Amino acid sequence: MEFAARCEEKKITFDQTTLPDGVCDTLKLALAVPEQTDASRKIEQLGRVARLGNAVVRAGQSVRNTSEFVGECVLSVARMLRGRAQFRRSDFTLFVQEAGAEALGICMMISFLVGLILAFVGAIQLQQFGASIYVASLVGIAMVREMGCIMTGIIMCGRTGASYAAQLGTMKVNQEIDAYRTFQFSPIDFLVMPRMLALFLMMPLLTAFANVAGIIGGALIGVFMLDLSVMEYWNQTVKSVTLAQCSVGFIKSFVFGIIVALSGCYNGMRCENNAAGVGQATTSAVVAGITSIIVADAIFAVLFNILKI
Repeated sequence: MEFAARCEEKKITFDQTTLPDGVCDTLKLALAVPEQTDASRKIEQLGRVARLGNAVVRAGQSVRNTSEFVGECVLSVARMLRGRAQFRRSDFTLFVQEAGAEALGICMMISFLVGLILAFVGAIQLQQFGASIYVASLVGIAMVREMGCIMTGIIMCGRTGASYAAQLGTMKVNQEIDAYRTFQFSPIDFLVMPRMLALFLMMPLLTAFANVAGIIGGALIGVFMLDLSVMEYWNQTVKSVTLAQCSVGFIKSFVFGIIVALSGCYNGMRCENNAAGVGQATTSAVVAGITSIIVADAIFAVLFNILKI
């Protein structure tokens, strides 16, 4: 079709005699019917200033939508504290199981390997100065302050946050969320709140187990590579890790749990009404969640440095 139109534009004879009869009939039919210009998609080339302006408008709209969603979640929390929650306890129990017991294995395994890697890298450097015992301090402080909560948050973002986005996105495509609104149920109360509350409660527990697993991984390097006894490693860990340092990790875990839940639920509730939209929402939930966790951790690092913690 396009080739025939170009030949006509260049005033070149378009010979169809060698084409099959079916193709010739199709071409005659296509050329006989004029193209509907209003139905075709035109790609408009925008300048740099226009593209920059569109990007700013989209960013502003995204900030507005995020603020509205967070505000609705805050109001939902207030209703829950007043005893007016609209979600079922059975749903909350299921989400607690999914975000807690079912995620415990992968969190402990990853944290165990992280602790082992930290100890191995630290041992190579500390052995040069005859300070192998301080591997226990390195692993213990790194796990309880940073790595335990960060690794748990990233794992939960890729596991549970993506699941939330896919679930809510599929419900939006199937118009189930619209059905909740039709029957006067708040989707935020019924769908978002139990998920957010489950992650808020389970993240500190997962972080605690992740810290223990990471310290055990470091102990294996200390015992089998550095020839330290189990009691030496344990005593040095207890001496180095204080309650204040443990509290830092647990405070972060609460915030990371909320970030993972908000990221997954927001992208799921805002996805487009098609299968590609669900996939895009899942990807956006993971990327936004991990990015937000890293940014939040950097803010915490500055605050705790100011507070001398």
